[in-house]
Formats: sequence, C-alpha cells, structure tokens
Amino acid sequence: MRRKRTTEDWILDTLITMILLIVVFITLYPFYYILLITFNSGSDTTMGGMYLWPREFTLGNYIYFIEDPKWVNAFLITILRTVVGTVLAVFFTSMVAYGLAKRDLMFRKTYFFIVVVAMNFSGGLISFYIVLKSLGLINTFGVYVIPGMLNLFFLLISISFFREIPEELGESARIDGGSELRIFAKIVLPVSMPLIATMSLFIGSGQWNSWLDSAYFVQNENLRTLTYRMMQVINQSMVPTGDAAAASMSRSQVTPFSIQATAMVVSIVPILGVYPFLQKYFVSGMMLGSVKG
Repeated sequence: MRRKRTTEDWILDTLITMILLIVVFITLYPFYYILLITFNSGSDTTMGGMYLWPREFTLGNYIYFIEDPKWVNAFLITILRTVVGTVLAVFFTSMVAYGLAKRDLMFRKTYFFIVVVAMNFSGGLISFYIVLKSLGLINTFGVYVIPGMLNLFFLLISISFFREIPEELGESARIDGGSELRIFAKIVLPVSMPLIATMSLFIGSGQWNSWLDSAYFVQNENLRTLTYRMMQVINQSMVPTGDAAAASMSRSQVTPFSIQATAMVVSIVPILGVYPFLQKYFVSGMMLGSVKG
C-alpha cells in the first residue's frame, strides 16, 4: 500500500531537488560559459557582462583555429599520441600483468618488489631526462608514448583481474596446441573488456591532457601538443606587454583568451565522443580488484 505523502516529505523532496539543481548548475555552467565565449567576438568578450548568450555571434574563433597550422598540427599530434600511447600502454601493461598473474612464474616476488618500489619512489626529473636522452627520445615523438608503455597502477589491477580467470580455460587451449600468446589474444582479452575499456579511458585521458613532456623534452615546434599550445596562450595573456602577434590579435575579433577557450572546447569534444562507447564497461571496470570472487 502506497503511503500518503506528508508535508514534510514534500519539503524534503523540494529541498533535495533544489540542492541537486544548484550542483548541476555549478558543474555545467563553466562549460557553457566557455562555449559561449567561443561563439562571441573576442574583443566584445573582454568587455565582460556576458552570461547567457553571445552578444556578437561569430565563428571567427573556430575559423582562426582551423586556419592556423600551428593549432591544427598540435591537435593532430595530440590525437596521434593519444591513440598510439593508449594502444601501446594497454597492450604491454595487460601482457606483463598476464605473465605476473601466473603463480608458478620464476622470480615472481622479485618482479613484484620492483613494481612496488617503482610506484613509490622516483629518480626525479633530471634522472628521467638523462635516461630519455641516453635512449635518444628527446625531441622525438617517442617521448610521448614509450615512457608510458607500462602503467604500474593498472598493472596491479590487471594482475588481480587475471587471477580471477579460471585456469581451466587456458589449460584446455594448451591441450589443443595453443601458445601463450594465442591464449592471451583469443581467450584472456575477450573476457577482459571491462578492464581494457577502463584502462583505455584513463590512460587515453592522461595522454590527451599531458603537456609536461611536450614542455620539458621537446623543442621541435611541429611536435607540440594541444595542451602545450593552450598553456602558451595562458602564459602570453599573463604578460602585460606581449608580442606583436598577440597585440595584433587583441585588436581583432579574435583574442588569446577566445582562442584559448576554443582550444578547450575542441580538446573536450573527443573525450566526450569516446566516453559513451566505453560507458557500459566503465562501472564494472571501476570495481576491478576491489571485489574478490
């Protein structure tokens, strides 16, 4: 029997709804405001007082972004490093985890000790730079993807996940003559889609948003990433004098701030486009390693 709603219930529901609406507004409005800036004249935006819709609607910010080879190249480099870096990191991390999940692996405890030490202690930026330079990765595209090919955090989670896969699946494949690589590719990976999707989402987001490696280890302007270009615009806007190009831009319909906002919108769209395809695996993937069967 349905209980009759009292005045206290209505008050409580109204209060909860209002709180949730406020939280949603606080969360979404900054994104809407950035989108608003991209469709408004840059010179008009600097005047302030724009909150709900563009005062001087224009597509000039996006046209400037598309026509500027510097921004287009940075966008393509970011896409390339995200795709290649994610594929390599997921593949090698899952392969190493599959091997370490075998309880009869020789020196298994030693490998685990190395992983734990590497997760908690770092040699520092200078040591990391020396290693990259000795490997010939400085000022190359490889500096974006090779250092992150093994993700230690997801390595431990993957080991926990692979241990839950019944050994009988692999044994039956070995009886039929299947190699370990074939077992990994044909049996282990297909049943590990929640793990793979979760790893891909987090590693891909990290690759997409990373800019420190582009700032510290790359001098070739053709290898700069989108996030690094955004950081450049922020730094230029903080300099009072600025260079001639920034001054010329500020007098036009496009300003450094409007281009920065446009780059932010462009950088958000790919992540929003990928997330719906991985959403069905995301919740189950987040629980990996936390529940034992």
